[in-house]
Amino acid sequence: MFRLLGSLIMGMLVGWIAGRLMDLEGGLLQSILVGIIGSAVGSVVCSLLGFYAYGWFANLFISVAGACLFIWLGRKIFH
Repeated sequence: MFRLLGSLIMGMLVGWIAGRLMDLEGGLLQSILVGIIGSAVGSVVCSLLGFYAYGWFANLFISVAGACLFIWLGRKIFH
């Protein structure tokens, strides 16, 4: 239960930061979804490149970078 709540809060934080960096407007649910999907994207890309994040700040950085990449790809595909 606490792990799920922590994931939602982390996803919201990551989505909010990435949304501010990429000028994305949206609500709370969109921020959470962008954050969670962006975290997965960032983890996959970094593992393919041979990088691994250890620690809270490193995971936050990788997640925000992945969320920004996810937003950028979404804009390229749908706009």
